[in-house]
Amino acid sequence: MKKLYVGNLSYDTTEDALRGIFEQHGEVVSVAIITDRETGRSKGFGFIEMSEDDAAQAAMDALDGSEIDGRNLKVNEARPREDRRGGGGRRGGGGGGGRRW
Repeated sequence: MKKLYVGNLSYDTTEDALRGIFEQHGEVVSVAIITDRETGRSKGFGFIEMSEDDAAQAAMDALDGSEIDGRNLKVNEARPREDRRGGGGRRGGGGGGGRRW
């Protein structure tokens, strides 16, 4: 199974439309267009999970740069989600503060 990132989506593109486009290249397991929590409006990107790596590669090759709903799609392999809390490093803590006489 391979997860693809799809960027530069029109705000009008639906998950059903995206599924239909990608199914031309193989079995689609899931489709998710990312939306703004407050407005519910598309953020212009999403993710497609395809059951076969070969199908995912064929979809990337065929659809990257193709025009859908007036926009040229950006399609590539999704990168693992990074920890948003920003691990590592030390936070805060007391400093050496002022001079000592």
